[in-house]
Amino acid sequence: MVVVKIKFRYNYAMNTNEQPLIKLHQISKSFKKGSDQDRLVLDSIDFSLQKGEIVALLGKSGSGKSTLLRVISGLIEPSQGEVWYRGKRIYGPAHGITMVFQNFALLPWLTVLENVELGLEALGVDKQQRRKRALAAIDTIGMDGFESAYPKELSGGMRQRVGFARALVVDPDVLLMDEPFSALDVLTSENLKDDLLDLWNEQKTKMNAILFVTHNIEEAVYLADRILIFDADPGRVRSELKVDLPHPRKVQDPKFVELVDEIYTLMTTRETTTTVTAQEASADPFGLAYRLPDADIAEITGLIDTINEPEFKGRMDLPELADYLSLDIDDLFPITEVLQILRFAKISDGDIELTHAGLEYSKADILERKKLFASHLLRNIPLAKFIHEKLHMRAEHRMNKDELAEQLEDYLSEKETERVIRVVIDWGRYAEIFAYDDKSEMLSLENPT
Repeated sequence: MVVVKIKFRYNYAMNTNEQPLIKLHQISKSFKKGSDQDRLVLDSIDFSLQKGEIVALLGKSGSGKSTLLRVISGLIEPSQGEVWYRGKRIYGPAHGITMVFQNFALLPWLTVLENVELGLEALGVDKQQRRKRALAAIDTIGMDGFESAYPKELSGGMRQRVGFARALVVDPDVLLMDEPFSALDVLTSENLKDDLLDLWNEQKTKMNAILFVTHNIEEAVYLADRILIFDADPGRVRSELKVDLPHPRKVQDPKFVELVDEIYTLMTTRETTTTVTAQEASADPFGLAYRLPDADIAEITGLIDTINEPEFKGRMDLPELADYLSLDIDDLFPITEVLQILRFAKISDGDIELTHAGLEYSKADILERKKLFASHLLRNIPLAKFIHEKLHMRAEHRMNKDELAEQLEDYLSEKETERVIRVVIDWGRYAEIFAYDDKSEMLSLENPT
């Protein structure tokens, strides 16, 4: 029998009486999207980071996770709300909070050693002490022997290790990480995650908490003690989950798989009751409080046909589907959202299952598919119905795209308006509920030919 001895770090987060390291109160952030409009990116975020825990901010791209991380780090100011670090409100970068970026952010003209020393130099540490601490940090992350190398000589994984060393050399109290593994290949990423956990569990650094951004569900479950799931447009904390699994975690562990399934379900199930207020709904005749997912017809049809392949029989496990199609959540989730909106599929217990309409669509020929799609489009997409009815009401049965854009821009940014119009035109043309001429930018009921 082999006995494996594992050293676990005590999770201080269990002590709820202890003051949080970081506390956010009603954080909101808006960016200018025009001369007189603001785009709300983060909305009323409340959050506390406790000593001794690793927390993941999980969500699709564009949900405001990285923006929130920059607010916490002091790199950008919130539009509303307060950030507190160890009981003191902060208004800019705070000593004790350090960030690791996604793109390594190394200066190409400096060696590994010089890049690691940068933070210490900014803090005014003398040259001899800088050199000693930088060499120790490089040794800690396994890069000894490469002190004189330049970034161009290093692989992506090695450059990211230098990024970690530069963050750790200043002895951070709180380590912030913005998708630090996303630019790496799978093997390098897994190796670096395990090394980070070793540093954490064996207390080789002075870190008291780690907060990281990711859109990889398995990565969040593998690393974190707690996961905050973000909704988008604007970014809100939709759900919070505790991960009561000891390290080292195995992805094949039934409890690991069960939690991954739960998160897939949460992230792929629409929650209009919490994301759309009654005021928003009454003021929005186009049903745009929930944005149209960006998925084209080939993707929608392809996913339906995949789920209905003989070996899957109309139902698939979402993580298995993502792996089968080699898609990450930013690619897969918009398509699954469309299937739910159109009532072609439903999601529960981490599985996606075709409805009767979805099964009928998969079995139908091209013309029947168009008719089914048209029926479900007019029934479930208010904007498509609005355009169709508007065209029928007019004697000439025509509408300029700019006219539609003017109305939508009361609810959406100019960029989002353009995207939504493109999506609904693509769907409407396929369903043949209206035609569109790109040269004149005119929507009509005329036969496209």
